[in-house]
Amino acid sequence: MGVTYDALAVRKNQLIRKALNGSVFVAPISSPAITKLTDPSDRLLAPLPPGYEDLGWAGDDGHQFGRDVDSSNVTAFGATEPVRTDINSDIGTLQVTALETKALTIGLYLGKDMRNVDPDPISGEVSIRKPARPSTLYYRVLALAVDETADGEIYVARFYPRMKVTDYAEQSFQSGDDDPITYGLTFTASTDATLGYSQDDLFGGPGWAALSSEMGF
Repeated sequence: MGVTYDALAVRKNQLIRKALNGSVFVAPISSPAITKLTDPSDRLLAPLPPGYEDLGWAGDDGHQFGRDVDSSNVTAFGATEPVRTDINSDIGTLQVTALETKALTIGLYLGKDMRNVDPDPISGEVSIRKPARPSTLYYRVLALAVDETADGEIYVARFYPRMKVTDYAEQSFQSGDDDPITYGLTFTASTDATLGYSQDDLFGGPGWAALSSEMGF
């Protein structure tokens, strides 16, 4: 005998996640990679390795992830669809609009290693001159989202061991109430030759552990 759709459907509201809060953490490429997201003792976030700094407040769009996949197809006589498909490239991106003006956001937007920039000892003024041929700077980047449940926080994170800033949003200086000076950045990922991957998706937290079996793990 057949069954109704309601008998087949398995839909669980408690498995719908939202990013209620979150941050993007950026570190020099020389910093240690993220190898674990949580502390096993309490399932809360593990301390970040040295060198990681919070980008700070971000625009309403939060963290926008892109994935550009390019493939090549082999067609055959008599076939109405490709008989072979190969992935030529699979490139991940992260877009974020930083709202805070500080050394990290200025350096990312101007493509400058701020570890070598010191304010004038008398006036406190900082000068950053754009070179004729800027060098490419690579970073380690962790994008973290936090959700809340009755059993505690859920963490959904994406770690990129090797990223560079490849695009910049327009910047304006104006006095509108909702128009602060912003730093719109697009990061593009590449494979870290030592680690052997370009992206590591991480999930954890007390709330995550409580729902593990319901999620099918």
